[in-house]
Amino acid sequence: MSTLDRRKFIKQGTAASASLLLAGAAFSCSEENSNTQTKVPEMQIEAAPIAVQLWTIRELIEKDAKGSLMKLGEIGYQAVETAFFPDHISIAQGADMIKAAGLKVCSVHIEKPVGDEQKRILELAEAYDCPYMIWHGWPEEPKYKSKEGIRELADLFNEGNAFCKENGLKFGLHNHWWEFEQMEDGSLPIVKLREQLDDDIFFEIDTYWAKVAGQDPAKIVAEFGQRAAFLHIKDGPAVWNEAMDKDEPDPMVAVGQGAQDFPAIVDAAKGNTKWMIVELDNCATDMMTAVEESYTYLTQNNLAKGRV
Repeated sequence: MSTLDRRKFIKQGTAASASLLLAGAAFSCSEENSNTQTKVPEMQIEAAPIAVQLWTIRELIEKDAKGSLMKLGEIGYQAVETAFFPDHISIAQGADMIKAAGLKVCSVHIEKPVGDEQKRILELAEAYDCPYMIWHGWPEEPKYKSKEGIRELADLFNEGNAFCKENGLKFGLHNHWWEFEQMEDGSLPIVKLREQLDDDIFFEIDTYWAKVAGQDPAKIVAEFGQRAAFLHIKDGPAVWNEAMDKDEPDPMVAVGQGAQDFPAIVDAAKGNTKWMIVELDNCATDMMTAVEESYTYLTQNNLAKGRV
């Protein structure tokens, strides 16, 4: 089966600072060079629960949604972050399958919470019994290229946040690499944005894309502190290439087998993480195998907490 186009996924789905040092040298993605960290974080803080972003298993869901979700529950995942279900599966049906698998919904990826999208957001929140609504952030937003554009985005997100609060929901933002690429003055777009957002808008820091942009994910997480309430966890070479603009990133690997230093990231979070969410956009191996290996690595090393 051919991979779903991400823009189709978005339509279906919900239809820090400039002082940070550049990350280390490029990583070669191969079995010989795999980095299987086993260090337990120095700070003995209770591990955050673990979930999976459903974009990870999109092809498996197309073939067998119920069976794929059941497998996530059997592995030990506590929850999923929803992104989409195929057209033939309604929101209510998806919610029922998630529940039947013994899973909960930790967060929901949504379109920008303004205009006609607001009604759908309320439907999603009710069906999934989840208050955490997160703007998925795709595709690249040209407004991040200028201070004026960032101001416009901040106003829009603050408007969406007001709607969410009025309805008992919490609003957050998910990043890709462009929010962490330096502007002409050396600042980072995401930091300029954060400074202009309502204080209660949280961030879902995608630690992999931050590293792709040349940043140190652990320093990013530490910089954002309590506002980095959710972390996207993926692994692989974590270097930028031009194919990424075409939504063709290098093949990823199971968490713990690539360039990322997850013990350092968890240490830097200082217990502020509500959910650790595994997301693999693509994979060099069988996807469900990588999802299971990611769970094993994170839970056995006390970096995340599975089902008890």
